[in-house]
Amino acid sequence: MKALTWHGSGDIRCEQVDDPIIQDDRDAIIRVTSCAICGSDLHLYGGFVPGMHHGDVMGHETMGEVVEVGRGNSKLKIGDRVVVPFTISCGECRQCQWGQFSL
Repeated sequence: MKALTWHGSGDIRCEQVDDPIIQDDRDAIIRVTSCAICGSDLHLYGGFVPGMHHGDVMGHETMGEVVEVGRGNSKLKIGDRVVVPFTISCGECRQCQWGQFSL
């Protein structure tokens, strides 16, 4: 698939990358139909996030269609249309239990 990849401050490329795979039973894979950028993307673009590595795939605000789900994902079904917001939470860790979903 094609994806935007990070290669350093100011160096973003559209490249062919491996297709995603289910890694956790609660995972879902979606076919992206629309996407957006936000302020945090500018931090990535500017190189202000120390955890970025050459070739990391960027993007976290999308809309699309579910094409695969893990065995432990009972909320989504193949074919569902979804919106993926900027805050992605597990719902189970201490911060989520305290209602701090973006932490």
